[in-house]
Amino acid sequence: MAIDDKELDELMPDTELNWTEDARARMLNVPFFVRKSVVRGIEQYAKDKSIEVIDDNVVSRARQEREAGAVAEAQAKRQEEKKEEKQAPRQFVNFSFFKLDPAFRRLPQEQIDQGKKEFMEVLEEYDNRGDVILLSYTTMGIRADAEIMFWRVSHRMENFQEMTTKMYRTGLGKYLIQTYSYFSQTKRSMYMDIFNPEHEEDRTHIIPGKAKYLFIYPFTKKREWYLLTKFARQGIMDEHIFIGNKYPSVKLNTTYSFGIDDYEFVVAFETDSPDDFVDLVMDLRETEGSRYTLEDTPIFTCTAMSLEDAVNSLGI
Repeated sequence: MAIDDKELDELMPDTELNWTEDARARMLNVPFFVRKSVVRGIEQYAKDKSIEVIDDNVVSRARQEREAGAVAEAQAKRQEEKKEEKQAPRQFVNFSFFKLDPAFRRLPQEQIDQGKKEFMEVLEEYDNRGDVILLSYTTMGIRADAEIMFWRVSHRMENFQEMTTKMYRTGLGKYLIQTYSYFSQTKRSMYMDIFNPEHEEDRTHIIPGKAKYLFIYPFTKKREWYLLTKFARQGIMDEHIFIGNKYPSVKLNTTYSFGIDDYEFVVAFETDSPDDFVDLVMDLRETEGSRYTLEDTPIFTCTAMSLEDAVNSLGI
């Protein structure tokens, strides 16, 4: 349900210290999604200085000192993250969608069974390897242009190419058509989650496959987005992150395709609740960041299955 903007603009969080009217008025100029944390920070500053009444001057001093400290802390944290990234290589990520030529279903059953057996042997080979994460999903009956999807993660992109070649050499693979394929890398996000710092995961290493449903789409931002300052983009993303934190049942996996594929990002949302995902996307459409989206289709709805069940879902 949409939040009433006027109500949010007039909402002042509960305070522990006395605030003058001028100081309160300044807080109402702070965006609602960071107002509570700003108020808490100023009150903590006042407590540290043994100040009992917060006026306009105290607000100015508190914000200047705390913002300077936050900038220094963020810079130090970023330097540490860069060191960690050098030590931990990024992962390559591939979302491959296939459609089966209907002619395969009309083959003699013996030939179908042999083709499936050969295909499953390739899947199981890579599923058992320690240098590849392989997950399978069905899109059967949801889209007309894709029926099965493999989500693959590895530090070596050639693994995807070699695996696909082996798949095509099987009896079943000869009838598979790859209709979509998205290639990307993991990378630490440049935007901080100021509302829940513990929420941010190490995005250089994703661990997929924790939910029944997966929603995937590639997207590209308008060039105007990159002409904004880093601080302006962080401010816009604060609202985006605030909305996302309202839906803890939806896990976001963001991967980056700059220069290695047609899009800039590929996002994959994992959840057991499609309802929450629909509401999340609707809420995100109303954010400032939505103005800067150039393209975010096609969108795929996938259901997680074992390798064998996903292959069987092809109707063979």
